[in-house]
Amino acid sequence: MEQKVLEPKLQQALEKFKALDEKITHYSSIIGLADWDQKVMAPKKGRHVFAKAAGTLRTEVFKLSVSPEMGELLTTLTLSANSAVLDEATKAKVREYKTFYEKSKSIPADMFQDYSVLTGQANDAWEEARANNDFGRFLPYLEKIVEYKRKFAEIYGYEDHPYDALLDEFEPGLTVKILDPLFAKLRESSVRLLNRIQKNGKGTRSEIFNQAFEVEKQKQFNRYILPIIGFDMEAGRLDETVHPFAQTVNIGDVRLTTRYLKQNVRSALFGTIHEAGHGIYEQHINPEYEESVLQSGASFGIHESQSRFLENMVGRSKEFWNYFYPKLKETFPGQLANVSVDEFYRAVNTVEPSFIRVEADELTYNLHIMVRYEIEKALIAGEIEAKDLPSIWNQKIEDYLGITPTSDTVGVLQDVHWSFGGIGYFPSYSLGNLYSAQILRKIQKDLPEFHQLIENGRFDAIQDWLKENIHQYGKLYTPNELIVKVTGEELNADYLVQYLEKKYSAVYEL
Repeated sequence: MEQKVLEPKLQQALEKFKALDEKITHYSSIIGLADWDQKVMAPKKGRHVFAKAAGTLRTEVFKLSVSPEMGELLTTLTLSANSAVLDEATKAKVREYKTFYEKSKSIPADMFQDYSVLTGQANDAWEEARANNDFGRFLPYLEKIVEYKRKFAEIYGYEDHPYDALLDEFEPGLTVKILDPLFAKLRESSVRLLNRIQKNGKGTRSEIFNQAFEVEKQKQFNRYILPIIGFDMEAGRLDETVHPFAQTVNIGDVRLTTRYLKQNVRSALFGTIHEAGHGIYEQHINPEYEESVLQSGASFGIHESQSRFLENMVGRSKEFWNYFYPKLKETFPGQLANVSVDEFYRAVNTVEPSFIRVEADELTYNLHIMVRYEIEKALIAGEIEAKDLPSIWNQKIEDYLGITPTSDTVGVLQDVHWSFGGIGYFPSYSLGNLYSAQILRKIQKDLPEFHQLIENGRFDAIQDWLKENIHQYGKLYTPNELIVKVTGEELNADYLVQYLEKKYSAVYEL
């Protein structure tokens, strides 16, 4: 780009835009740190006021993002003559801020602040409700959150379904019209394969997990595998929380959390690998995008593709356990004394309908997402109300998985997402599965030795490919642009259907 093209007015606008972008990003980083602290470290008695303080800071970020100054800068930078001379990264930054500005500028700041405080306090109410199996404790918060989300959907605007406005927050461009046929194809194939497994599948030794695995030893093993699979412990950390999540403060400070259960070693094991997928993505983003809106993943669905890819397509592969099983057996010699690596591999891939989404097997997981998707669509459309969710939830779980939750704790209260207003988030998980299968097909073409690399512990070669083709770009591209750039085509459900059919036909000897 020639310097003479940048007229003084444009140069000044760029400098102001960069400063505003940096300021918003700095504030957002501190908010991220506060969120992590509230969920991991903060004493309970201080959380109520803590939530109010965090809400105040969020509101300041919101005000900056929809300020007259931001509006004027975006107008200047999107003028055709000016836009033509901007570099690719600046255009992407303008795109991100303009999208938010156009959607959110009509939301009053005091409304946004009330909502931010509400969601901060709702997290504590959800934790208490979940711990005490008391949906009524959380219900008043949930009702208000749903009311706000309905209002936001109307303010954001949509063409066909109000839920589209909320989906777009997490996966830009995604609509019910796009998602329904994708999920229909996945639902049909998943149910058909599940029925075949239940009728004709050879059983696995899943009973090996029905015993105690010392939590301290689980922690040791998780910390052992993290750096090997690619997570930089000098640029991150691993802690405990009620509901596992990853939180980025900046590229050099990525926080992972997991949940340890003495009677369920798989929970923390695969939860940690999953969150590491998120964390590695963030650690690999181009440092040039740090302190800008581009310093995070392309979308929630693309982000989930990286965590689900690492958790399932790598972490649940036979080659992964050919490499790691000797160390796991050394860590838990009593529990695994008479279990071969093949038996362990089949056991960690056991397909069995269960209540908890984060502990669901790879096949039935998508059915959990579809339950939440259908509930959220109906909630936002006003077809159902929050007070009726426990019974609606239980019926849908029974319809999809053939089991009925024994309590709200393992039913409607199991997920944290609604407490922070994440209505529209859940489809990202199944989108992640769809994206990851499409990415797997491409990486196996580019790295024919893919499975051998895993078996030899050469995760660096795999992470280098992911960094080169996906991670480094941050938010530079929209999710659709990125998946086309990586794989040569738009999202295609066939690859996940084929992957699941091939894998579980082998695991269950169908």
